[in-house]
Amino acid sequence: MQHNASSELWNDDLAPTGVAQRTWRWYHFAALWVGMVMCIPAYTLSSSLIESGMSASQAVWTVFLANAIVLVPMLLIGHAGTKYGIPYAVLARTSFGTSGARLPALMRAIVACGWYGIQTWFGGSMIYTLLGVMNGAPIGGDPIAGLGINVAQLLCFLAFWAIQLYFIVHGIESIRKLETWTAPLKIAICFVLLWWVYQRAGGFGSLLDRPSAFVPGGPKEGQFWQVFWPSLTAMIGFWATLALNIPDFTRFAKTQRDQVVGQTVGLPVPMGLLAALAVIVTSATVVLYGKALWDPVDLASRMEGTAVLVALIVLLVDTVSVNLAANLVGPAYDFSALAPRAISYRMGGYITAGLALVMMPWKILESTQNYIFTWLVGYSALLGPIAGILIVDYYLVRKTQLDVAQMYRDDGIYSYKNGWNMAALVAFVLGVLPNIPGFLNAAFPASFPDVGAAFKTIYTYAWFVGVAIAAIVYGAMMKGHRVPALAAHQS
Repeated sequence: MQHNASSELWNDDLAPTGVAQRTWRWYHFAALWVGMVMCIPAYTLSSSLIESGMSASQAVWTVFLANAIVLVPMLLIGHAGTKYGIPYAVLARTSFGTSGARLPALMRAIVACGWYGIQTWFGGSMIYTLLGVMNGAPIGGDPIAGLGINVAQLLCFLAFWAIQLYFIVHGIESIRKLETWTAPLKIAICFVLLWWVYQRAGGFGSLLDRPSAFVPGGPKEGQFWQVFWPSLTAMIGFWATLALNIPDFTRFAKTQRDQVVGQTVGLPVPMGLLAALAVIVTSATVVLYGKALWDPVDLASRMEGTAVLVALIVLLVDTVSVNLAANLVGPAYDFSALAPRAISYRMGGYITAGLALVMMPWKILESTQNYIFTWLVGYSALLGPIAGILIVDYYLVRKTQLDVAQMYRDDGIYSYKNGWNMAALVAFVLGVLPNIPGFLNAAFPASFPDVGAAFKTIYTYAWFVGVAIAAIVYGAMMKGHRVPALAAHQS
């Protein structure tokens, strides 16, 4: 395969099939997903739905449905990664242009940095909790002015951040091995946790039988759909980042069957089962402690003897594996794509870790409003249009036929006009615009109180709206676009 070695776009970490070793089978993908699914943020998703008024079964089914929906773009976009051995940041060049691809790469990278920080905060919180249990009393003092956390919390956060640097140094294969080995452990721990709460509580509690708040006579009678749609959008938003950069993983697949079967087995069902586990365990905590404990770190801290140590260590390992696989690989490639000659995959990982520090992730988690309706729904409005553009370009415009060598040329067929495809830019902007008023109202209600009901409703469907508008606009603008004859390629 020929490429322009002098091009600034060339970078060995983003290189095509010859560099990406096709060694991953379907069970590697299944293990990868199980490893990523079994995490604290995913565990606590059910709590936000039940707090909104859903019953236990409604919450579980909403989580399952959202993951079944987001699986579709994952499989569609992942096809290109497997067929051509290219990561997301390179695939985006076919639709946005060789220079324009930096825009979707940057959008995805910034969101991932936020998630990397959130997971790192959870890991630091576990260290903080463990030290408090060993000390016999909470550690730390008054919050630091401007930060909102105390010195001990900050130090624990920084300690966990430092632990993850090992895997940044040793690359993606070390992350895949970590996920493969920890996935079975996480499944076993889930069953152990179920047995533990059942034995201690003498059952699973009454939370499972509590009706939803939307039934006749309930406090939110007739309001189910008003809660369901924004909740479904938020649940889709949870994995919207991976729906884009899934080629970063599928590029290592041996066959299309491996990536399709592995992802189908590994995502929707485990997410639904984890939601059910969270509801069951939390229901038992009402019996044990007199209140619902949705935070597994809080629950672990209340265990006795060595169980506390074991539980928190397992949660620590879990958080490391999830954070690296879900929130490091993608942005590391994305930052590398911004300046390939200067930023390697490893350097991209360092940038991700650095930005996660300055984003102060604990601020995002201060309230359900911040976490669900500002963070999850908000960035789904940003990433949905990109997914729509990539899918239409790959399947309708290109008919799945790409010239990989041309992607690495700044004067090739994907350079469009000065490296930018205006059709993709216009489609992206039009896909995002309708959601901006609703986002501003959700994020800054005091500053934007008069946003119309129509814009609030549109924001409720943010991901769907972005995907649909961007896909239609891009398809219309690229209609009749002549795809140049492709050079021979290896698939």
